[in-house]
Amino acid sequence: MIYEEIPVRAEGSADYARLQVYIQDTPQDGSVKRKKRPLILICPGGGYERTSYREGEPTALHFLSRGYHACVLRYSVAPVHFPTQLLEVGCAVRIIRENAEKWKVDTQRIVVQGSSAGGHLAACYGAFWNQELLKEDLDPPAEEWKPGGMLLSYPVITSDPGYAHKGSFENLLGEEYEALAEKVSVEKQVTKDMPPCFIWHTMDDDTVPVENSLLLTEALHREGIPSELHIFPEGEHGLSLASPVVERENGHGVQPECARWIELADAWLERLFA
Repeated sequence: MIYEEIPVRAEGSADYARLQVYIQDTPQDGSVKRKKRPLILICPGGGYERTSYREGEPTALHFLSRGYHACVLRYSVAPVHFPTQLLEVGCAVRIIRENAEKWKVDTQRIVVQGSSAGGHLAACYGAFWNQELLKEDLDPPAEEWKPGGMLLSYPVITSDPGYAHKGSFENLLGEEYEALAEKVSVEKQVTKDMPPCFIWHTMDDDTVPVENSLLLTEALHREGIPSELHIFPEGEHGLSLASPVVERENGHGVQPECARWIELADAWLERLFA
């Protein structure tokens, strides 16, 4: 396996912004059938004030166990503001595509995964991949930059005051909060060009209300975008894999029934990649 940390630089990026790359060996000598692998690009959560370990490497290691490559994007956070984070996702996709032959990446099967605020970032890329904001940075033809899918865990989606995780939007937008809050309210930016989407949330989430996922799913359905939504009745925010692998020091972060989400996501990816 190749492990690298590659600097990610977009306009306004912090010095620490980087792509953690986990690339599996893919022999070309006939010893294995698969010649290229799908890749999961992971955006951890953290309210746009940090990026979580629990939602990064443990998730990457799971997808490696399923035969995929994985990358974790340690994107810039406050006081760095939008659109730098979105441009960094585009930069990460560029890095992956530029190395696709060396790493044996199936560029038609790059999925963006995100949790909480990272889910917002992944969903923003799904919404904005072909818009002017990214076109100059990514360089046409835009269709090449469309992700193969979005995989979202308890995502921040809406800036609606009734359901928003306001802290995430304040960290993301800074002084531009009032001017840009609606633009980055993802359910209002859904178009027919968004990729298929898998979403899961818990009814008990008192940090990012479940309405975030419901509003996004409704918007995707209106535009005819294939989507799959799973809502579990119990579970706190920030569960990551929800298994003992990511148990917090205080004993929180484990919810056995929610741990099934990753099996459901695996099945969704298999159908997506069929």
